[in-house]
Amino acid sequence: MKTTVHIDKETMGRAAAEEGAALIREAINRDGRAAIIVATGASQFEMLEHLVREDVDWSKVTAFHLDEYVGLPDDHPASFRGYLRERFVRPVGNLGEFVEVDGNAADLDAEIARLNARIAAETIVVCFAGIGENCHLAFNDPPADFETEDPYIVVDLDAACRQQQYGEGWFPTLEDVPAQAVSMSIRQILKSDHIILTVPDVRKAKAVKAALQGPVSNMAPASILQTHDSVSAHMDPEASQLLTGKI
Repeated sequence: MKTTVHIDKETMGRAAAEEGAALIREAINRDGRAAIIVATGASQFEMLEHLVREDVDWSKVTAFHLDEYVGLPDDHPASFRGYLRERFVRPVGNLGEFVEVDGNAADLDAEIARLNARIAAETIVVCFAGIGENCHLAFNDPPADFETEDPYIVVDLDAACRQQQYGEGWFPTLEDVPAQAVSMSIRQILKSDHIILTVPDVRKAKAVKAALQGPVSNMAPASILQTHDSVSAHMDPEASQLLTGKI
């Protein structure tokens, strides 16, 4: 795993975006197109701001996203597909395809079946992701399912996860945070050729320590990334402050 500590969030976001864009361009040059995974949340603000400015032929890119709340309409301020339309799809302007997760679908089983069939046809070049305060990866809260081969699954959100979403200001009260989400599974994320993490803020420091230097355990879901051949973690000083040894 490659780890880089940057002087601030802006530098961190730019570096993560530049690294990911280079991988996307490489895939387009090699294969004529690229499929990627994009993440949401406060940790991705700076990265996405720079990614959309990169010199990439976005018309040749298919983008999936990691997760979405169950039962939340797409016009809700916390909707992840709404977030990505605003911060990624619209600024890019000519994205080849955005494969949305509709957590508010009338038939959720059918929606998950659609997503699973769609992503099964793709090789994911790069997955952009973050790490939750409880060390979740996507919405795979502890104890995460490390075994399922299903690409997308319905998960229960634990108390720490729901508190984080409320604490970041996405919902007016803790009670408003949905109890479930559709999440990309751990094994599906690990199928990505490359994984680029962007993790700022002191509130993520314990999770970063567990993910990067702790034992691999489903109680610290992001620790599974230690088993992947190509992970690049971009952090600010606050998020990295508990790491020891050479970083």
